[in-house]
Amino acid sequence: MSDILAVVDHRRGELRDVSYELISAGRGLADATGGDLHLAVISGTVERFAEKLDREGVDAIYTVDYGEEFNHGVYTQVTTQLYDKLAPQYVLTANSVNGIEYAPAVATELDLPIVTDAIDLEADDKTLTVTREIYGGKVETTVELEGPAICTIRTAEWPGGEGTGTADIEAFEATIDEDALGSSVRGFEEVGGGDVDIADADVLVSVGRGIDDEENLELIEDLADALGATISASRPVVDSGWLPKNRQVGQSGTVVTPDVYIAVGISGAVQHVAGMKGSDTIVAINTDPNAPIMDIADYAIQDDLFAVVPALIEEFQ
Repeated sequence: MSDILAVVDHRRGELRDVSYELISAGRGLADATGGDLHLAVISGTVERFAEKLDREGVDAIYTVDYGEEFNHGVYTQVTTQLYDKLAPQYVLTANSVNGIEYAPAVATELDLPIVTDAIDLEADDKTLTVTREIYGGKVETTVELEGPAICTIRTAEWPGGEGTGTADIEAFEATIDEDALGSSVRGFEEVGGGDVDIADADVLVSVGRGIDDEENLELIEDLADALGATISASRPVVDSGWLPKNRQVGQSGTVVTPDVYIAVGISGAVQHVAGMKGSDTIVAINTDPNAPIMDIADYAIQDDLFAVVPALIEEFQ
C-alpha cells in the first residue's frame, strides 16, 4: 500500500479549481497503489477549505492554520514535515505560480525526483508514468519514476472531485521556523488590468488575430455585454498590445475552464488550445473550416465574424 499526499492551492480567500482536480488525480494514484489519499490545507481559512474539500475519495485532510496567504517557506516546511509523518509514495501539487515555487524546494529538501506540468499520471506497485507536453504542446512524452516522487499537475486536465466525503479532518501541529522563512506577504497589487481574472469567468468571449484591427474590439465588447461575458484573447492580440497580458488564454497565459468559451477569429494553435480545452462548451467562429479550433468546438460556425457577431448581438440583446 502506498499513500498519496496532495497539497491544495488557494488564493485571496478562495480555493483554486485545481485543488479539486488534485483530488481526482490523487484518488487515481491511490487506487492504483492501494493506498489512501491525504490532502494538506496550508494557511487561509483552513476549516472552511477543508469542509469544501471533503469529497468522495479523500481519506484524510490535514490543516495548518498559519497565515492567510501562500508563503514559500511555510509551504516548504509544512509539506516536508507532513511527508515525514505520512511517508507517502507520491506528493502532488498544482502546477501553479505557487506550486512551482515551493515544490522544487520540497524535492530538494527530501532528495526526491520531481516532474512538473503533468497532464496524465499512471501508476502500478512499482512505477509512476508521467505524461508531459513538450515543444509547445506539439509532442507528448512520458517519464517513468521508480520510488517516491513529487509531481505538479496542470489545471483542467482532471475532473473536479464530486460527492460528499467522510474524511478525517485533523489540525496538523507543524513547527514553523520563522527565522528561515525569508519573506512575508503584505498584500496584493494588481498590474496590467488585473481587475479581471479570466480564470473565474463563467462565459468567455475570446478574440484572435481574425479581428484584424484594434478598433474592431468594440464589436467584441458589444457581444460580451449582450452575453454578460468576460473578454479574453489569444496571444497575437496581446502581443499587439490590444488587450493586457492578464486577458491571454493559453500555455503562456491563463488556463481557463468556463461554462461557455466563444472563440472569435482564433485559429486554435496548440498553445492556445492547451489553455481552454477544458471548457464545458466551445463555440468557434472562423472562416477557415480547417482551422484547428473547429475540430475541438462543440459548435463550429464557418462564416465571417463581422457577419456572425452582429447577428449574435442582436439575438441576445
